[in-house]
Amino acid sequence: MSGIAHDYMTDYIRELIPQEEGILKKLEEFAEENRVPIVQKEVANFLKFMINMQKPKKILELGTAIGYSSILMYLSSKSISRITTIERDKKMIQIAEENIKKYGFENNINILEGECLEVLEKLEDEYDMIFMDAGKGHYNHFLPHCLRLLKKDGVIIADNVLFRGMVASDELVKRRKITIVKRMRSYLDLVSKDKELITSVIPMGDGIAVTTRRNTNE
Repeated sequence: MSGIAHDYMTDYIRELIPQEEGILKKLEEFAEENRVPIVQKEVANFLKFMINMQKPKKILELGTAIGYSSILMYLSSKSISRITTIERDKKMIQIAEENIKKYGFENNINILEGECLEVLEKLEDEYDMIFMDAGKGHYNHFLPHCLRLLKKDGVIIADNVLFRGMVASDELVKRRKITIVKRMRSYLDLVSKDKELITSVIPMGDGIAVTTRRNTNE
């Protein structure tokens, strides 16, 4: 069991989601063969759902890896004009750039090289959606910049927020992961207790937190 949900629940939910085909299927096979972490199947499907509901034009992603999530999000809706994604690993950047160019997305998906926090500090654009999937121990540090860059009615989707269940249960915490767990708890406290925000934590995949600003008319 993952620590997030019972295996039978996860298996059932995944069986409901159609298998990917074409580009995404090839990227999934590459990730599996090369042991590169990508978003879990149910999280990928949730991203598609949110994009079709929100219809974002500009998306910011923290953590590119092989470019799977960026390509998946771009293919999810014709509303998207631009995805900016941040990655520090030069090897991953090279693979992602090859994938993005191979499938003709170079005019719509842009990779920024560097540490997420350093890159975030320099960004000034506004984004309709921000997907956090990098530097699990630094989400609380990313948050102020993400809120600054997020449009008024934008959405932040943070992946891995329950971190194998450790964030929700001290009994599951491994000593070498204590710092990450403490910082992830700090992030969830920040987005949950801020009166200007509303956050829903979903026990899906490795845990997702969806945050948006409260309606000022409430």
